[in-house]
Amino acid sequence: MKKYLVTIAAGAALCLTAGAAMAGPTLDLVKKNGFIRCGVNPSLIGFAATNDAGEYQGFDVDYCKAVASAVFNDPSKVKYTPLNAKERFTALQSGEIDMLARNSTWTMSRDTQMGIMFTGVNYYDGQGFMVRKSQNISSALELNGATVCVQTGTTTELNLADYFKANKMDYTLVAFENNTDVNNAYDAGRCDALTTDASGLYATRLALQKPDDHIVLPEIISKEPLGPVVRQGDDEWFGLVKWVGFALVNAEELGITKENVEQMKATALDDQAQLAKDPSYKAKGSPDAARLLGVDGTFGQSIGLGNDWAFNVIKQMGNYGEIFDRNIGAGSKLQIARGLNALWSKGGIQYAPPIR
Repeated sequence: MKKYLVTIAAGAALCLTAGAAMAGPTLDLVKKNGFIRCGVNPSLIGFAATNDAGEYQGFDVDYCKAVASAVFNDPSKVKYTPLNAKERFTALQSGEIDMLARNSTWTMSRDTQMGIMFTGVNYYDGQGFMVRKSQNISSALELNGATVCVQTGTTTELNLADYFKANKMDYTLVAFENNTDVNNAYDAGRCDALTTDASGLYATRLALQKPDDHIVLPEIISKEPLGPVVRQGDDEWFGLVKWVGFALVNAEELGITKENVEQMKATALDDQAQLAKDPSYKAKGSPDAARLLGVDGTFGQSIGLGNDWAFNVIKQMGNYGEIFDRNIGAGSKLQIARGLNALWSKGGIQYAPPIR
């Protein structure tokens, strides 16, 4: 009986501590520094690039800001490190940055052999080709013998080789480590085609001397799930960055926006107060929204934050759809359709586990 009671007590203690995360070294360092060190692309319009004031902006940049909003309730608490494709993972592995938000493809070898972890997919992409309209090419299958510009050290280079080999076509590679050099070489006519993720092609086209002289071919030759990356070995930081991304998607699904988040929280608080007085009261708001906004439960504790972490993220940055639209979607110069990146309930495959 005595042994049984000891076992019960130990189990109870485990249950009490299971909801609170152990302090992680990355979050501790971030709080000590007072900012997040985030690795980004130096010049990919719509995803990460500097504006006229020298400030970073874009879809990936907003993920850095979202994490800063969760930790500090201040999206400005980010130090950006511009990284090319060759440098990006080394910078993360060495501890130079705390997270990477740089159009990086989630692959098995990267996930299992490099000491890094992808926290989720924030953009479902695929590799394509861009050519000049004057070439009268309508399909990538017409590129036999073409000279192709590509950035070295990327999955793009490998996919290119696989595609031409599978279709028994020849090509000449023109490769550069720096994405800007790749784009400049294509714009200068050093190659017949430029290949990268389709989103990158649309962004690159805007920066060419004569954007309207170029077209993106219809073929998508690969799966490119892109998302933020952190180092292995710090489960708390991994969970924090992962759930910030999930919170953005859940917020869109629940109809919680930057504009209405305060009212949604007020409704949840009122529901909670009314239910405490009258258990038969019919709540006006959603239980899922109450949990997401920190009114019900203590979910922030498990990632080392306060319970208003998701509320702060949405208040500062908006939901996933808002971030998408203003940077690369309908409200941007790129005008990229949501496609696979629409919510699962609206024909896409963006889907987040529930907060409960």
